[in-house]
Amino acid sequence: MHNPRKRFGQNFLHDPAVIENIVAAVRPRPGEQLVEVGPGQGAITLPLLKAAGRLTVIELDRDLIQPLQNRCRATGELTVHNTDALRFDFCSLADGAALRIVGNLPYNISTPLLFHLLDQSRCISDMHFMLQKEVVERMAAPPGSGQYGRLSVMLQYRCKVYPLFTIGPGAFTPPPKVDSAFVRLVPFASPPVTVADEVVFATLVRQAFAQRRKTLRNALRDLLEADEIRLAGVDPTARAETLGLEEFAALANRAARRG
Repeated sequence: MHNPRKRFGQNFLHDPAVIENIVAAVRPRPGEQLVEVGPGQGAITLPLLKAAGRLTVIELDRDLIQPLQNRCRATGELTVHNTDALRFDFCSLADGAALRIVGNLPYNISTPLLFHLLDQSRCISDMHFMLQKEVVERMAAPPGSGQYGRLSVMLQYRCKVYPLFTIGPGAFTPPPKVDSAFVRLVPFASPPVTVADEVVFATLVRQAFAQRRKTLRNALRDLLEADEIRLAGVDPTARAETLGLEEFAALANRAARRG
């Protein structure tokens, strides 16, 4: 019996109805390049492997690996990478076919892992994740809402975000103190807005939301003067949470031209 480890953010899924809903949402098929992040005790690993015939998993906790391999031995071809997903080169698995990534992500690393995967979206066809419900709400939030922020902008620049269903704490052992949600992310073939320099774009978005109550004139003072913000078609007295992707792209492109 494996005791969930707090330092790994482990909450093991056990609810059969939730597992069934997840597998139905993913719809794995034979021959696909399916990758599971954080398989844990194999709650969704087994049904995914059964449907796809082969599965690659990324698991940091080495004590979980042998029991998982034993459970899956008669089900299909399981490849295990005992490593930190935050440092893993997912595109190394693509092998000519785009990846489909699935995971019950530890809440303590979910945001940095999402950004890590966004940097490799060129080799990913879709992602399905169980996350803290609040994180999924932030990912899908529109401009002007209380949840809208840096994560919203950066995710929506790279992916279409589809919140699918919520999951109560009782579906896990130990039960987390928050509700969870299952979400589908589909990377765009090309982003919905044109950005001249993605590094400048990311820097500007981060700075705009660093102090949410500041106007753009103050928040972006290191990157753009008020007149330049105005020339980008944006009100310098506006706040970051009111801007859509188009406005952020226009500001970033103005900042990139400035050098």
